[in-house]
Amino acid sequence: MFPGSFDPFTLGHESVVNRALKIFDKVVVGIGVNSRKSYLFSVDDRIKFIKDVFLKNPDRVMVDSYSGLTVDYCRSNKISFVIRGIRNSRDFLFENEIAGMNRVMNADIETLFLASNPEHAMINASIVREIYRNGGDVSEFLPKNAVLPKIS
Repeated sequence: MFPGSFDPFTLGHESVVNRALKIFDKVVVGIGVNSRKSYLFSVDDRIKFIKDVFLKNPDRVMVDSYSGLTVDYCRSNKISFVIRGIRNSRDFLFENEIAGMNRVMNADIETLFLASNPEHAMINASIVREIYRNGGDVSEFLPKNAVLPKIS
């Protein structure tokens, strides 16, 4: 499982999924929903966007949304591996703490870190979201075969 908010799903996210597909037969892209967080794009828009990115691999890339803990979703769906992309040392420190906590909550779940490709290391969904929100061109940060929905 590759969990995240994916608001929006970037080239870096796409790269992580494609690289995970070299390791696993199937990857679940899990859109975590936090009711206390506000998102630019609806869950349905994010699901559609990600499915459009992987039109050539519909049997290998499943997109789902969930609320609550990632470890609970994994347990319910018999998922044993969580994939996380790491852009820099800050990401590693943060993700390593989460991986440790997940391991305490469910020792059957392993977290695999995939280091970002250098060309994607500076892509941050929060920054992309702000550029888009303010009318900037974000096309060079997003997968080529999917279009972000218009925001009002």
